[in-house]
Formats: sequence, C-alpha cells, structure tokens
Amino acid sequence: MLSLLYDTRRIQTERHQKIIYSIVERFVKKTQKKEGRVGSLTEALGIEAREVISLVGAGGKTTLMFRLARELSLSGKKVVTTTTTKILEPASGETGSLFVDSDEERIKDFVRGHLDQYDHITIARERLESGKLKGVSPNLVDDLCHSQGIDAVIIIEADGAAGRPVKAPRENEPVIPTSTTLIVAILGVDGLEMKLSEEKVFQPERVSKITGVPMGERLTDEAMAILVTHHEGIFKGTPSSSRVVAFLNKVDIPNGVTKAKSIALKILDKKHRQIERIVLGQLKSEPPVAEVIFP
Repeated sequence: MLSLLYDTRRIQTERHQKIIYSIVERFVKKTQKKEGRVGSLTEALGIEAREVISLVGAGGKTTLMFRLARELSLSGKKVVTTTTTKILEPASGETGSLFVDSDEERIKDFVRGHLDQYDHITIARERLESGKLKGVSPNLVDDLCHSQGIDAVIIIEADGAAGRPVKAPRENEPVIPTSTTLIVAILGVDGLEMKLSEEKVFQPERVSKITGVPMGERLTDEAMAILVTHHEGIFKGTPSSSRVVAFLNKVDIPNGVTKAKSIALKILDKKHRQIERIVLGQLKSEPPVAEVIFP
C-alpha cells in the first residue's frame, strides 16, 4: 500500500515537473524572440522546410548563400545552391559538388541522382572567362521545387551588385523564381553616409532617383530605408506570397550595430506589409547574427 502511494505521488510529481518545464521552455523561447537572441542563420531568418530562398540586394549575398547552405547541410538538410544571374565559382569547401551543364534537363537529372550522395549541390549552366558561373533559368528552379524526389532547401542568388554594399535594381533585376517562398534582401551598413558615386554604389543614378539623394551627396538612414521599402528598390519583383526579411550586414564595423538599428527603425516606420523581421548580421564574423528585430 505504501509502495503504491509512493508510486502515485512520484508520477504526479513527474507530471508537475513536465508541465513546469514546458511552461518555462515556452517562456524562454518567447523571451528570446522578443529580445532578438538567436543562435543561427536558420533561426534568425525563420527558415522552414523545403524553402526556396532568393537573395537580393548588395553587400554579402554570396557569402550568405554558402554560409547558410553549410549550416543547413550540417543540420541534416539537403541543399541546392545556384544563381539566376552570375556568381563566383565556389571553393571546394563551400559546396559538396559543383555541376555545370548547358542542358537544364541534365542538371535536373544530376540533382535527382546525386543529392543524397553530396547533401549540398551547386548548379550552373556555364563557366565564364571572368571566373564566374552563369546561372540557371528561373523555370529550372521552379521545376526543381516541384519535382518529386527532390526534398531540399533551394537557395538562389537572384541579383548582382559587383561587390558594392548598396545598389538599386536595373530594369531586368532581380531575377526571382515564382516558386520563391522567402526573399532575403541584403544591404551593407557600411553604405550609410557613403557618397553616392559610381565607385561606391551599384547603379547610383537609380539609387538617386529612388531615394531623392543627389549624386555626390551622402546616403542617410532614411535613404537606405527607402531603398529597402520602395517598390522599385531592392525588394522589386517580390512575389506577393513570399515572406520577406531585410538583412543589414557588416554590423561588425565600427558603430555598425548603432548604424544598423538606425536604418532598421526607419524601415519599420515605413510599415512594409511583407517584411516580417530585420536581421542585423556580420557574415564574416562569429556569430553571423548579432540581433533580430521584429515589427
């Protein structure tokens, strides 16, 4: 009888402990979200299963693509990386396999047949003399997304910026596949207070037209926010069904976090209906994410 009573009390105690642990866990997760603490790019960006992620903007797209791909691959997910424009050829340690072929049907067959073997595959259509890779069509990305037997996160560099921290898209940019579920727009905070010129900014005349900043004048936090939220800015062509994240990179420069928060506040003031969060990042440092700000 005493043994039965002891067992009953022990079971009740264990149940109470589980309930308490569950409440504490939910509180901690909620608190972390409010305070912006994150442990990875995956968490910071809110990545879900079978995402199609298009990276646009300037100031770290290629670095983000391969760093995120590595993180996802190490967590057990299959990853396909590519571009719909051009990218530098990845180093051997940045991808499990690089497959280049002008025939997109052969590319699809390769991904289907080798994704389990390599976990992370980078695909392109051509090696260019510049040392860059010519990307695939948006239709191929859509086909891979809807193909049976390909259970992967697909990451696309869908924009070009010639290595500059700030840009405005040209007429035919960005090149975003319709299957895109998440758009990440990158902006280098080192562009804040930078003079608007050909040497510093990609497509400076377009940036001037969108932001109202005259050529030769310095970019303000207000101008950077307009560049993010304007319909002709770096989110141009975003599918209406896509989630949107603004990624303010290079916060590890002097006063970088302060600069990023100033830009982020101006972005939030614009009340863009699709932006679900703003990530303050430092892709060439550890950890790669400093903070996440939610509307």
